[in-house]
Amino acid sequence: MKKNFIPVLTGIGLCLVQFSANAQSYKTHVSKVFDMQNGVVGIFNLDGPIKVEGYAGNKVMIEIDETITGENQAALEEGKRDFKLGFDQKGDSLAIYTAYPYDTRPHRYYRHYGDDDDRDIHYNIRLAYTVKVPNNVNLFATTVNNGDIAIKDVYGSLRINNVNGGIEILNAKGATWAHTVNGPLTVTYLRNPPGESSYYTLNGELNATFLPDLSADVEFKSMNGQFFTDFEDTQVMPSRVSKTVNKGNNGTTYKLNKASDVRFGAGGKLFKFETLNGNIYIKKQKA
Repeated sequence: MKKNFIPVLTGIGLCLVQFSANAQSYKTHVSKVFDMQNGVVGIFNLDGPIKVEGYAGNKVMIEIDETITGENQAALEEGKRDFKLGFDQKGDSLAIYTAYPYDTRPHRYYRHYGDDDDRDIHYNIRLAYTVKVPNNVNLFATTVNNGDIAIKDVYGSLRINNVNGGIEILNAKGATWAHTVNGPLTVTYLRNPPGESSYYTLNGELNATFLPDLSADVEFKSMNGQFFTDFEDTQVMPSRVSKTVNKGNNGTTYKLNKASDVRFGAGGKLFKFETLNGNIYIKKQKA
């Protein structure tokens, strides 16, 4: 049966190396396994997709398809020599990242060339991650170029970030922070998030599916899109205006930001939805 969505309100990277046809490539595969029951898993990529699936187990199983492309044979050999993956397990946390020639962990992006940090890189590294994790871990996953992020059956809190690609999260249960710039964002839940959550895409459609007993205050912003829902127990709240004050040599500047809220059920926890160019759909899970 076709769904009828109710329009609630209306009107709301990094540069990688470019190569010629003479570029040389090298491919290999990396497999790693780590013991883990609960905790935090972080996957920090720069170029390439990430796929993560939860399961009822006590190991993190990592498969990585690695492709190094150089503008010539000498650059390719340099990449093969320099490139290193990082796997850091400390207590109940595991970080998976690129260690050399740069560090892709948050707030640590820097080049490893000693005193010659401005040296040009004449090769590119593309990594395609496929990872299985215990269902209840908390997950942090990020990539920038040439790949989507797909998460399934991971029940802990989620912090997922992409730039030039989409995000798909299926069968989630935890509080969610999911942001991308260029791509669609889709989220479905087996249990409504227990805490504040945020969903953002600059250029793309945003779809979120919740259980019928949803109670939340939803804040949304969209410059060139509309907000739709098939939930019936909703109430449009008065618009809130926040004020940002900046003081400078030319005096004080006030910037007013207007946000629109819709209360679902009895309200409560805050869910934030924002897009510039795209519609926002909040859907009710069907039995």
